[in-house]
Amino acid sequence: MTKKRVTIYHLAEELGMSVSYVSRALNNHPLVNQKIKDRVKKRATELNYKPNANAANLRQGSSRTIGVVVPQINYSFFSDVISGIEEVCSQNNHTLIICQSHDSYKQECLAVETLIHNNVDCVFISVAAETQSATHLEEIKKHDIELIQFDRCVDQLDGYKVLNDNESASFEVVEKLIEQGYKRIAFIGGPVHLNVFRDRKEGYLRAIKKHGLSIPYNFIIDNALSNQTVVEAATELLSLEEPPDAFFNVSDHQSLTILKIAKSMGIEVPQQLGIFGFANEIFSGMISPSLSSVDQKSKLMGNKTANFYFNHILNKREEFPSLSKEIIKTEIIVRESSKRNNS
Repeated sequence: MTKKRVTIYHLAEELGMSVSYVSRALNNHPLVNQKIKDRVKKRATELNYKPNANAANLRQGSSRTIGVVVPQINYSFFSDVISGIEEVCSQNNHTLIICQSHDSYKQECLAVETLIHNNVDCVFISVAAETQSATHLEEIKKHDIELIQFDRCVDQLDGYKVLNDNESASFEVVEKLIEQGYKRIAFIGGPVHLNVFRDRKEGYLRAIKKHGLSIPYNFIIDNALSNQTVVEAATELLSLEEPPDAFFNVSDHQSLTILKIAKSMGIEVPQQLGIFGFANEIFSGMISPSLSSVDQKSKLMGNKTANFYFNHILNKREEFPSLSKEIIKTEIIVRESSKRNNS
């Protein structure tokens, strides 16, 4: 049989006092006699009474809780973002409720519903790959809960967004591949209805156009976030009579999969095939050959997302910015997988 939690009502009944008087005693109210305070606290300890922080905060008009929704918590990019958020929330005496959507729109809607029911003060979200509707996010605002999007965003929804310079970073990546002598550069992307994947594709296309490279239409693969899709696409491309000599990918997980396929097919990286990814996942620098990637400054993104809430919305310590987004500059990390020239 489950043991019920002791509430302040149980404690008051045990002591033969009113709930309000017990509450004042527990909170060291100056009008309560010290002996009474000691008696109340002693009995509270004996009964293992724990104050209901949520109820107390709600009486003050705030739960002091932030909800975070990410696609995959086991990706180091998202775990680092959460770390950055948690750091700022801790400094401001707020706790986190963390949910993951597993890139499912349905799961994301359930997570949002859970956070609304938990009366969070604000939701920070990076949307799922399947998400194309803003209905569930508008529901957050209808409940007077603040909403800040980061990394992956729903464009049509107004509100503050924290993003990377995805388009310019991708352009720079492709130029670096071209500098290394790669000319048949394939692109493995994500769902283009999401800003991050659309912008990375635009950067790729702009660099290809600038340098006058001729890329077959089948070298551009969209909506390829699942491992199985990457395996099928990369295997097919690398089996062509004239295969790609490089891959630019929108994630490091895609890069890792392509590296494994190349090794299984006896293709040397980077001599025969260059590979460049995105996110600078923790494994990128630990394998051989190490994977070139784009560092998105994920912990800084988390810091910026949380600080915007505390500085501009909650405490109004800083003037509300006129721009609706904050851009975090990425860093291009060139490692072994794309470096076939010694210069």
